[in-house]
Amino acid sequence: MAGSLINNFPHDGVVTINRVILKPGYSVDDLQERVALLCENVKTYHSTTGFVGGFVALNSGAVSNEGSTIGQAVESPLKGKEALIITFWRSFAEHEESHKSPTFQPLFKEVLELCENGNEEIAYEMLWSGAAYDADEARQAQEAKAKYAA
Repeated sequence: MAGSLINNFPHDGVVTINRVILKPGYSVDDLQERVALLCENVKTYHSTTGFVGGFVALNSGAVSNEGSTIGQAVESPLKGKEALIITFWRSFAEHEESHKSPTFQPLFKEVLELCENGNEEIAYEMLWSGAAYDADEARQAQEAKAKYAA
């Protein structure tokens, strides 16, 4: 069967999400540089103290008209200005300790300097994650659905 989406992420792990909206005068390059330094710090100093993985995603501007119920939007007004910093942790307590690190705080402040929206980091409990099936697994799943459909 297909593996987990985030390798070694515990079933009771925590996902944190930071939403960054760039201030005028700052570029995506500024964001990428500062967040890269911050993420490298977390990997270096917290991989053994609760950090499991993470990613940063930039608003592409595309709005799914198939997956949205707000009308036929053309493009997100936050295209190229909004990013999500999403990290995966063994526990919320370990996440909180990482932010107290003296190596983390200066880099975190540099990221906050470019945030128009300040910062609110929300922690979520994972309810489900999964990787895609490979071609054979997908075929088997489709055959099982067809066989056992009422």
